[in-house]
Amino acid sequence: MLLFMMLTIWFLAIPQLAADLKPSSIQTLWIIDIYGFLMAGLLVTMGTLGDRIGHRKLLVAGAAVFAVVSLIAANTSDPALMIVWRAVLGIAAATQMPATLGLIFATFTDARKRGIAVGVWSGGISVGTALGPVIGGALLEAFSWRAAFLVAVPVMAIVAIGALLLLPNPATRPPAAPTCSAWGCRWRPYCRSSTA
Repeated sequence: MLLFMMLTIWFLAIPQLAADLKPSSIQTLWIIDIYGFLMAGLLVTMGTLGDRIGHRKLLVAGAAVFAVVSLIAANTSDPALMIVWRAVLGIAAATQMPATLGLIFATFTDARKRGIAVGVWSGGISVGTALGPVIGGALLEAFSWRAAFLVAVPVMAIVAIGALLLLPNPATRPPAAPTCSAWGCRWRPYCRSSTA
């Protein structure tokens, strides 16, 4: 939820940030867009990484990085560094999306319960996207654009600590050897046949 809130909260926060940091128009676009680009672009890569090192480990690492970098970004006064911090936040967000979904699949073995859990997970994304401008407006009304980063620090700290204490640590499994049918092996000689 917070990860997608951080996408939409900046539509309201960017005027205050621009007045404070005075970025160029291109820097402003990168500050807004780099987070979403990297989060979306690295989902598959981070999912594969989670399969190899463990989804809980990936979730904890991503949440810890997100919390620390949010704190650093809230105190940044250079537009170029803000782009860097938003990029790192996008990478950290990309680690958490497949990690949470992988943990759902590892935790809920019953298909019905798994379906409910994935529905709740998907609903959280929708709620986060919708609440971003609302919470962003409230934060900007009461504080400054820096609060848009600081709101993530306690949330991600709770995620990291809660994951360590409450989530199971399913054993990582090595990737399975490729298998294919006899027809597929005829066209792909590098594939080991499952019938052999």
